[in-house]
Amino acid sequence: MGIYKYKVTVEDLGERKVDPDVHAPLVFYPENHDNILNIAERQASRWPAFTADEAASLAIGLKLFAEVGLKHRNDPLFAPLMPHLREFIGRLKQGPATSSSQALGPDDVLAVEAKP
Repeated sequence: MGIYKYKVTVEDLGERKVDPDVHAPLVFYPENHDNILNIAERQASRWPAFTADEAASLAIGLKLFAEVGLKHRNDPLFAPLMPHLREFIGRLKQGPATSSSQALGPDDVLAVEAKP
């Protein structure tokens, strides 16, 4: 399976008083084993209680976090969290309890898998 590479930019939109010299945009280049853009798109329609921004934030944030967790799953910081993260992602993939037909399919890999 290939690796997807992304550019993430977090920039203050100026709605609060922030010194632009102190808070320049944060730019970083994470990699992920999944196409997180497709996952974020699908999550917006599967969880209608979330706004589009909330669904995207959850999907992208979780995928970026989970990828770091996978790479460091044996680290004492992440090891105790991994079973709970798997459970949470499983629930997320199922969708709302009232709409199991919208659950993600087998190609929608959100799961935190153990890698060799």
